[in-house]
Amino acid sequence: MSDVAAVEQFVQQYKALKSEVAKVIVGQDDVVNQILISIFSGGHALLIGVPGLAKTLMVNTIAQALGLDFKRIQFTPDLMPSDILGSEILDENRHFKFIKGPIFGNIILADEINRTPPKTQAALLEAMQERSVTVAGQQYKLSLPYFVLATQNPIEQEGTYPLPEAQLDRFMFAITLDYPSFAEEVQVVKSTTTDIKTTVNPLFSAQQITDFQNLIRRIPVADNVVEYAVTMVGKTRPKEATASSLVKEYVEWGAGPRASQNLILAAKTHAVIQGKFSPDIENVQAIAKGILRHRIIKNYKAEAEGITDEQIIESLF
Repeated sequence: MSDVAAVEQFVQQYKALKSEVAKVIVGQDDVVNQILISIFSGGHALLIGVPGLAKTLMVNTIAQALGLDFKRIQFTPDLMPSDILGSEILDENRHFKFIKGPIFGNIILADEINRTPPKTQAALLEAMQERSVTVAGQQYKLSLPYFVLATQNPIEQEGTYPLPEAQLDRFMFAITLDYPSFAEEVQVVKSTTTDIKTTVNPLFSAQQITDFQNLIRRIPVADNVVEYAVTMVGKTRPKEATASSLVKEYVEWGAGPRASQNLILAAKTHAVIQGKFSPDIENVQAIAKGILRHRIIKNYKAEAEGITDEQIIESLF
């Protein structure tokens, strides 16, 4: 199939996928879009929102609609790396046998990742980066496509281990979930307090998703769009001459080169979803907040004056 035909097929399947997810998830259109963009771009995402906003339900529904194997890991302070990776046990013939942990799936929901000690966080992050895990010196490949969606609860900070900046950088998107609107909440309550069961039909196969990920990598990008993305990321660094006045005043550290790579990859996916064969500057701007939000470290002055990440990012456009 030619790439042009593949893009057209992708647009059709993406629309069907969105309506399949909408059977269960009310509203949150922007959040669903960003999760799907990071899946098709081959990245991972971090979901930040208060409890009860249907984060688990959303990820489970997306996994069902994509026809992928879904695993949920609830992170707790006593969780050990072997609890998520798996461990070797002696079988009846006194041979060591590897029992796979919950990290072996296609879509992994890492719930409350900041509840667990750094050692266990690092085990998950190796799997995210390398798409493989090492147990007792033996390397095990994970099945593709592989996508980690981690959640963080922004309210409770007692007894938590915040993710270090270097590890946050491994997430393509940081997506914030907000409360639903009044009308949406009414609809949620109506649909979840009856005995009607909604079935979500799988629309993709694992191979199709991998093929679409490869298709997105092949999408051409004009030099001026790449330069725009790199310039935008450069502007987040307070020591650079191009930094905006807002950045110089309120930002401690800016984004690294991984942000530029992710901006272009996500812009390609964003363009393809709209049936375009190459991204433009508008596509880069459309996904910039989710990609830069967790890569800009504000200083104490920004916190004191209530300057938001969004304000800083918008000053870069």
